[in-house]
Amino acid sequence: MCASCGVLVGVNDDACYNCGRTNPSLWGFSPALRSLGTDLGFVPFVMGACVVIYALVVVAIVGANGTEVLTQVLIFGPSGRALTVFGASGAVPLFDYYDWWTVLSAGWLHAGILHLGMNMLSLRNLAPAVAQIFGPGRMVIIYTAGAVVGFTASSLAGAFLPPIRFIGGGQVTVGASASIAGLIGAILAYGHSSGSGMARSYANQGILMLLVIGFVFPNVDNWAHFGGFAGGYFAAKVLDPLKRERIDHVLIAIGCLTASMLAVAWSFISYALAVVASR
Repeated sequence: MCASCGVLVGVNDDACYNCGRTNPSLWGFSPALRSLGTDLGFVPFVMGACVVIYALVVVAIVGANGTEVLTQVLIFGPSGRALTVFGASGAVPLFDYYDWWTVLSAGWLHAGILHLGMNMLSLRNLAPAVAQIFGPGRMVIIYTAGAVVGFTASSLAGAFLPPIRFIGGGQVTVGASASIAGLIGAILAYGHSSGSGMARSYANQGILMLLVIGFVFPNVDNWAHFGGFAGGYFAAKVLDPLKRERIDHVLIAIGCLTASMLAVAWSFISYALAVVASR
């Protein structure tokens, strides 16, 4: 079956006769991949990776400071200094330490269990819908664009604007919410392109949610949210939701995920190298 439209095709067909997708059967693995869901397993992958990374950060902090800090870390979350070590973004990592890769790694880190849980719940609600509209490959590209633009915007605001709430950006910032805001932007872009009032209404509810959260909670990074929203919106416009997903979109998505995982890995490796060098 074609990976895009579900029409029956041959394993060796070069293109789907219905939608025109190249390599529609994905070398015969299309049925197995479709069994993972419309997002091809992206949501459980992100949820699992974020939980594992959070656990690794907690273990590293306890290993460096002793078990007496475990309760404090579990209740209040890792400190900003610890998050900076493991790949947080913001004005300090980008402009003081020149850790440019953190715009990719910061979205996989979280400042506490509640922060992690809220973001994963939002991801679970939004990502399948965006994958259904754009295809899983383009959804991953949009998700990554939201992170890169969101954390870049927050870092720039934190470095060059006064540190006033709603004006200043993040000195140290983490969380998947920049990417999640990018998914909301993508839904709005689809609503504008297709004329779907339902999509626009759904996206507007998401925007309202971001505004309420940003107003009620004092430590929310509004620059990352609205930068992520803009990144997702314009990425969705470029990717054109009214056209079928192509195989090169999937390849770019794989590249985005690979780059993100390498950024996270390098943050841990650089920390380990610094610990070894200090001994």
